[in-house]
Amino acid sequence: MLALVVDDSSTMRRILQRVLGQLGFAAYEASNGQEALDLLVEIPTVPDVALIDWNMPVMDGLELIRHIRKMPPLRDMCMMMVTTEGEHSQMVRALAAGAHEYVLKPFAPETIKQKLAYMGLIAA
Repeated sequence: MLALVVDDSSTMRRILQRVLGQLGFAAYEASNGQEALDLLVEIPTVPDVALIDWNMPVMDGLELIRHIRKMPPLRDMCMMMVTTEGEHSQMVRALAAGAHEYVLKPFAPETIKQKLAYMGLIAA
């Protein structure tokens, strides 16, 4: 299984990569949405899931999700917003843009596992 972790915090990228690694995922990482888009065009295999922060420089997570949904080779990739944005309206916006799941920081590793199982990417 392959994942993409997109977050401007290197610490958060490390945490998410550790959680994903324990669940059997290899992970690419990017520090902003534009870097993630560039990477997605370069790599030979579309990741099974992308875990995306909302607030990042250059291109934020919401804009990244919108771009991915417009790109035929990528549009079916599962995406999970992992963010501190906890307002209901933010969740609605992310899900409407194309995110499959929404996780609030801080989170327990079990939460990521549950969301991945819910999306059918791992066994429950």
